[in-house]
Amino acid sequence: MARLLVCASGVVLLSLAAYPADWPQWRGPQRNGVSSETGLLKEWPKEGPRLVWQAKEIGDGYATPAVVGNRLYIMSSRGLDSEVVQALSTETGAQVWATKIGKVGNPDQMPAFPTARSTPSIDGDLMYALGSDGDLACLETASGKIRWQKSLRADFGGHPGKWAYAESPLVDGDLVVVTPGGADATIVALNKKTGATIWKSAVPGGDDAAYASAIVVEAAGRKQYVQFLAKGVAGVDAKTGQFLWRYDVTGRGNTNILSAVTSGGYVYTSQNPNPGALLRLAAKDQGVAAEEVYLQRGQPSSKAGGSVVVGGVHYGTGPEGLVAVDWLTGKPYWQEAGTGGGAIIDAESRLYLHAEDGSVILAEATPEAYREKGRFMPPDRPKRTRAANEKAWAHPVVANGRLYIRELDSLWCYDISGK
Repeated sequence: MARLLVCASGVVLLSLAAYPADWPQWRGPQRNGVSSETGLLKEWPKEGPRLVWQAKEIGDGYATPAVVGNRLYIMSSRGLDSEVVQALSTETGAQVWATKIGKVGNPDQMPAFPTARSTPSIDGDLMYALGSDGDLACLETASGKIRWQKSLRADFGGHPGKWAYAESPLVDGDLVVVTPGGADATIVALNKKTGATIWKSAVPGGDDAAYASAIVVEAAGRKQYVQFLAKGVAGVDAKTGQFLWRYDVTGRGNTNILSAVTSGGYVYTSQNPNPGALLRLAAKDQGVAAEEVYLQRGQPSSKAGGSVVVGGVHYGTGPEGLVAVDWLTGKPYWQEAGTGGGAIIDAESRLYLHAEDGSVILAEATPEAYREKGRFMPPDRPKRTRAANEKAWAHPVVANGRLYIRELDSLWCYDISGK
């Protein structure tokens, strides 16, 4: 819980400890899109849950917020020369502080979607944020003061994709892990307190960075960092950065956006319009082999929306809308075209979908059938000024009884506590 501390000068300081149902990083506490929160609304009224506040003009971007205690942290761009991290109050949506960390990367990208994409990672009284131009910063959560900063391009010879960097930093123990891309430092681990390099991993083939974020996988007797790169998904040893394995079938394209999903020693990887693949990681010759279990279409493979595994069932949006399939076999249970594509998370066996058309949907996480429990459109949505194929791409967040929805320069906070 939040505590008030009084220092010797008499200044009151706010100390933030983790709440039980915080959302401190990309895709939640375990990076799997699943919240541990309970006691939430099982069904929404026709007009949707109660709107607590809407914050407008927070800056442009597709970045998802991180939420810890009574602070929300989010990245935005204000023009092409300024990409900022800001802290907002979860009670009112008011800005607490904002810090510029760099400029927008690859501003001449086509199609033109130049803006902030990454979710900050909160670790105690520090946070780690990566700008789209490769500016990695460690900041104090209380004030936004920068402790240390690195450039993935200048310091590591990094090579991002045409839409620049979109990764959310992974904090694991004493390390912060990021993906510069390129031949010499495809993936790097830094000391989270100083920014000093602990190891650099040169993935064979000199892969560029894509747009996914690394996850931790415990399988085949090894703790690994698994990342979807420009040419495919790869695993490296978490302690040394040693290259372990790669799988390139799902990486044949330029929209490698989806972070890998793991459960029970298996890893799922997909990239629309390619088929999705489930891989079994097995020990082999002092290393790790990625064995293909299945490769098939009709899987959860939305371009940007991610997927979740709940009770052995894999949910996500495929080409025809929301789908449910068996995690281990790929056997389809159902699909619902009425949702369209979108970004998905789970809380208390309920699927929260922020659809690409801007609507927000609640459905049961069950293999039996699609059962919708609420749908609404947030009010006063921002006007779009870029390409016609720009969508509502930011992922939803559930934290401490609240649902947060971001679309470009607007952020909505809804009460879903059930109280």
